[in-house]
Amino acid sequence: MRRRTFLTAMAGTTTVGAAGCAVLGDDDSWPPPVLDDPPSGVYRPTSSGGVRVVGTRDAGDYRFGLLYSYPSRFWEVVGRERYRRSVASADSVHLMTLVWDRETGVVLPDVGLTVEVLRDGELVVQEAVYAMLSQRLGFHYGDNVSLPGDGTYTVRVRVGGLAIRRTGVFTGRFEGPASTDFELAYARDERDAIDRRRLAEAGSDGALPTADAPGVPAAVAPTIDALPGQHLGRARTDGAVLDVLQLTGDAVARLEIDREDRGEDASDGDAYLAVLARTPHNELVLPGMGLRARVEPDRRGGPAVERTLSRTVDPVLGPHYGTPIPTLESGDRLVVPVLTPPQVARHEGYETAFFEMESVAFTVG
Repeated sequence: MRRRTFLTAMAGTTTVGAAGCAVLGDDDSWPPPVLDDPPSGVYRPTSSGGVRVVGTRDAGDYRFGLLYSYPSRFWEVVGRERYRRSVASADSVHLMTLVWDRETGVVLPDVGLTVEVLRDGELVVQEAVYAMLSQRLGFHYGDNVSLPGDGTYTVRVRVGGLAIRRTGVFTGRFEGPASTDFELAYARDERDAIDRRRLAEAGSDGALPTADAPGVPAAVAPTIDALPGQHLGRARTDGAVLDVLQLTGDAVARLEIDREDRGEDASDGDAYLAVLARTPHNELVLPGMGLRARVEPDRRGGPAVERTLSRTVDPVLGPHYGTPIPTLESGDRLVVPVLTPPQVARHEGYETAFFEMESVAFTVG
């Protein structure tokens, strides 16, 4: 849920009421009005805007990137409900942050990110920003921010530590908090010089290309052909693309999943089942889902096996959903029920997709 605190920018003035903060017109100017009847899946949004990279910084195990663009509407997601967050007249920029492993470029979800914006040492904005998904940047953290005019600001970004399982050489890393400061020289004229355009093809099937953001990776899922293990198949459900892999032998040993971290799987499983979830078109990672896996009784009369898939980050597989599992053999039938859709806010074009996700099934070849 939304957690934002606006604070005094200077004596007697707040960011909400400061003169000169009304940097945007109403919804009839920018951004363009929302579609009256948007498609139920992924679609091309009403507008496209560029991004400006403020910079990148290293802190602890993490690399941080800070970017901004025009204020943008988006939809907060809670369970299967979505809530539109419109652009306010006082909003100056849409501030965006990514966090990734500097060696592999793997973007990290679930790091508990907060942002403080200071001017001349005084706190302007403090917030726990949204985890969100856009067609231009993929998974990132962001929110609209009101700044009290042109000037130089300090943007302090903090993470609490990666809250999901890590495997491979990521094991034992990203556990602790870290923070870093960026200097943001903001001028409304410079912001207005960022490319933006309305799209005549708004509402059509497709997606915008990822943004040109030098030094900042997009959260793109890895190519299946480059991954270890047996690819059991690919399926689509409400726009999402799910790829299922079975890893065995040395590929499982590389993951280094200890008994304590296996949870319900502590006593069983010599293979590893990985589900990679991605968007169509741009193949961006879909984090924050709840998945299970069910191996139906085989033709030899073996028992059914059911497992919860843990949200996991791996240097090779990237963000995925995985579990140790008994080795699947030819003819086994695997069903993957989707329990929870991606719990991330959505920019326009994704806000109606990835909700009504039905189970997908595969037969091992």
